[in-house]
Amino acid sequence: MKIGELAKAAHVEVETIRYYERIGLLPAPSRSPNGYRAYAGGHLERLAFIRHCRALDLALVDVAQLLRFVDDPTTDCAEVDALIDSQLTRVRARLDTLQMLERQLVALRNQCGAPDRAAQCGILHELEAPTRGDVCVCHDEHAQ
Repeated sequence: MKIGELAKAAHVEVETIRYYERIGLLPAPSRSPNGYRAYAGGHLERLAFIRHCRALDLALVDVAQLLRFVDDPTTDCAEVDALIDSQLTRVRARLDTLQMLERQLVALRNQCGAPDRAAQCGILHELEAPTRGDVCVCHDEHAQ
């Protein structure tokens, strides 16, 4: 299949395919007599694998490492476990950060009792607090 067909089947952009080829995630396809890239089913399978890994927010360097295991299925997979454990640690840290951000935004949102003029807006007042040398309620651990 041609690159456009592969892109459509894999739900990726043509430039993504070219990029994956350049960085070695996707093997170079054969060429047809007219010079067009001729992709096979294996390319589509590999792209699906890459997309699945990326949907799990794995970095391309990690995807490359996983592909080495796919390419050599006889190797011990302890490194695969470690890679996923590492990704879990990163995701859990991001979740903690997002939960803290949520608490900060809730504290900030609670500064507005009812819509009013901007001059009386509790949210704006709190956002301006650092400019006055004050601590904003969303960063005051005692206020939360």
